[in-house]
Amino acid sequence: MSKRDYYEILDVNKSASDADLKKAYYKLAKQYHPDQNPDNPEAEQKFKEASEAYGILSDKEKKAAYDQFGHAGVEGNMGGGFDSNFSFEDIFSNFFGDSSPFGGGGGGRRNNNRGSDLQYEVSINLEEAFNGKKLKIDIPTQIKCNDCSGSGSNKGSSPSSCPMCNGHGQVRSQQGFFSVQQACPQCRGKGEIISDPCKPCRGAGRIQKNKSLMVNIPKGVDDGSRIRLSGEGEAGLNGGQQGDLYIFVSLNRHSLFIREDDNLFSEVPVSVIDATIGGTIDVPTIDGGKARLKIPAGTQSGDQFRLKSKGMPAVRGSKVGDLYIQAKLETPIKLNKKQIELLQSFQEISTDSETPLKSAYFKKAKDFWKSKK
Repeated sequence: MSKRDYYEILDVNKSASDADLKKAYYKLAKQYHPDQNPDNPEAEQKFKEASEAYGILSDKEKKAAYDQFGHAGVEGNMGGGFDSNFSFEDIFSNFFGDSSPFGGGGGGRRNNNRGSDLQYEVSINLEEAFNGKKLKIDIPTQIKCNDCSGSGSNKGSSPSSCPMCNGHGQVRSQQGFFSVQQACPQCRGKGEIISDPCKPCRGAGRIQKNKSLMVNIPKGVDDGSRIRLSGEGEAGLNGGQQGDLYIFVSLNRHSLFIREDDNLFSEVPVSVIDATIGGTIDVPTIDGGKARLKIPAGTQSGDQFRLKSKGMPAVRGSKVGDLYIQAKLETPIKLNKKQIELLQSFQEISTDSETPLKSAYFKKAKDFWKSKK
């Protein structure tokens, strides 16, 4: 038996928005939900069809595959008719938030006890980013209580089953047509309560304390990089999962170098004489050394020279960026009388061929003035 078109099932066209899809599915789900149609296999089948159609069309990647290849494009996703991993809860959470009309996919307890993630900002200089750095940080956080080992109960006692949900962690309530299952408000979804709480942590299973950590800042780290330390965040409530710690790195401005990705840029003053007749200069490199740079005759201000593999190392792999030197011509000042006389003599014997940019510019200027007459 051939499968029906998903758009036909939901009674929408291919240009339907997310809101249109959601509205169409919600309408069919209310009409054919098994709670409203007990012992009605036909209604149950239509409900499954609508859920399957919405599950595909509400997912951009699956929708694109379906639009291009039809059912064949999503067979791997839907397992030949109905996805065994398909969750009605995921769809209905769009309408009911954390509540679900389908009983939690097996009645499992909700675990809301995970510790919070923490953030810590560090500022380093460019040389430290080049070499990498190990630094010690102290963070105020919640750590596991040693007296109760994180359980929240006094030694010799243990949590008891929650009387409101009978240990299930969830309770049912009626919302219109649907029987909605949600986290138990008394035990907050844990299924158990602490009747004899640990005194130091007051039953939380964790206490406030400063924690010291050694953090490894890798070579090549860039401004705005984020480093995740799994399980180094706050301890969870009553033995819940530990949160993570995120280190955010900022780079201080450097006096010589500007960084762009793994490349470095530096503006270097060049004398008019070196720029005119050529010369060599020593330029600093980020590793603390220096590199000899040849300045060719006729160098202009703004000309750029590349020093290969003299930039920053990549965080991943062995690639190293380059160092780009930009020439900035420096006009001499406070000349003595003899220097001025020599320059004047040079000016007297100069021709336009020696300054092609200047000659070209003023030719354009003359043409411009002439056109305005």
